[in-house]
Amino acid sequence: MDFELQHAKEILGRTPSTVDSLLRGLPEAWLVRNEGPETWSPHDIVGHLIHGEQTDWIPRAKIILEHGEARAFEPFDRTAMFEKSKGKSIAELLDSFAALRKESLHELDEMKLTPALLEKRGKHPVLGVVTLQQLLATWVIHDLGHVRQIVRVLAKQYRDNVGPWRAYLSILEE
Repeated sequence: MDFELQHAKEILGRTPSTVDSLLRGLPEAWLVRNEGPETWSPHDIVGHLIHGEQTDWIPRAKIILEHGEARAFEPFDRTAMFEKSKGKSIAELLDSFAALRKESLHELDEMKLTPALLEKRGKHPVLGVVTLQQLLATWVIHDLGHVRQIVRVLAKQYRDNVGPWRAYLSILEE
């Protein structure tokens, strides 16, 4: 499938409500458990999505449009959410994520991106030269990956309770 900005925005616009419907109102035990050492809970994942809205996707798109390859992106702190989200309820995080994403999509619309602008190149601090289209496609996949991660983390909470059905539940082996 070729990248189409409108299709990308369809997924990006749905992520907050998808995550919200999975997590809002769940008991705390579902929200704070992870898959083991060095893994993230659903609470952590929502915090990470918020941090990405604030410092990654739109800020990097603006750098590409304004500076091209002349200015590399700021490195992204993948774990900033551990400190930034500490003490916040899942409802606060979900509300914040939804509001930030709405603003991000508004800013994306305001960019009036054309096929030529989507091919504009920027510089990632590790990956090197990237295009705006690649950044936006990555944003979509990043969202989908974290939705999958949330579902996987939730599923694994009952890993030891399913008995022999575990053999049929591939999500528990990821």
